[in-house]
Amino acid sequence: MTVSDPTTFNAYLGGHLHIRQPAKGYRAGVDPVLLAASVPALAGQSVLELGCGVGTASLCLGRRVPGLRLTGVEVQPVYAHLAQENGRANALDFSVVEADLNHLPDTLRQQSFDHVIANPPYFDRAASTRSEDDGREIAMGEATPLEAWVQVAAKRLAPKGHASFVHRAERLPDLLSAMSSVLGSIEVLPLQPRPGREAGLVLVRARKGGRAAFRLHAPVVMHDGDQHDRDRESYTPRIRAVLREGAALEFKGR
Repeated sequence: MTVSDPTTFNAYLGGHLHIRQPAKGYRAGVDPVLLAASVPALAGQSVLELGCGVGTASLCLGRRVPGLRLTGVEVQPVYAHLAQENGRANALDFSVVEADLNHLPDTLRQQSFDHVIANPPYFDRAASTRSEDDGREIAMGEATPLEAWVQVAAKRLAPKGHASFVHRAERLPDLLSAMSSVLGSIEVLPLQPRPGREAGLVLVRARKGGRAAFRLHAPVVMHDGDQHDRDRESYTPRIRAVLREGAALEFKGR
């Protein structure tokens, strides 16, 4: 993909945020929005997003919590360029660094952050098929091991800082294993597509230097009803508030 390739301009958070992204290839869905909603950030804190893509998660978080200092790392030049443009277009303090997370520049390696967030590639290509689109493949195919994402997040966190991840439920054992030696106070919030269904995604939060016991929270149901109704939006009120109003997604429920 090149800078001149077609893009679309999409509204998020009920029109309070607008994101330009590639018309083809990897396009941000609800996952980064849910990740952003789950981050317990406070005004004035610093946030680093690993693999920020076009900046959706960071900018959703910045729109919900005013006064954050947002930094993104993205290896794909076109996506990094779009992310920086999206920050300016939405008048949010968002600095984007084009880099591989395994080879961060000195300017980043000398900093620590209150929060590190990530939506790592979901698919282990040892057990799945590569996408034909390079942009989508880099975003979705795991070229860098999940353990490396966790290690980099832990290194960039300030003491007592939080790491927040969204990932597929079947990769939860890998994520917990990677976190166990470098992060503590681990909490998991399963995201259940419909009542009675298995969780498809998990939100995972951990703390640098945390010592609290592991917590598995009750799942959050995404959609009402047993099956998809094409004639109407079926998000539950809690998820609708996140996606349309920019509400926080608390781990402890309501």
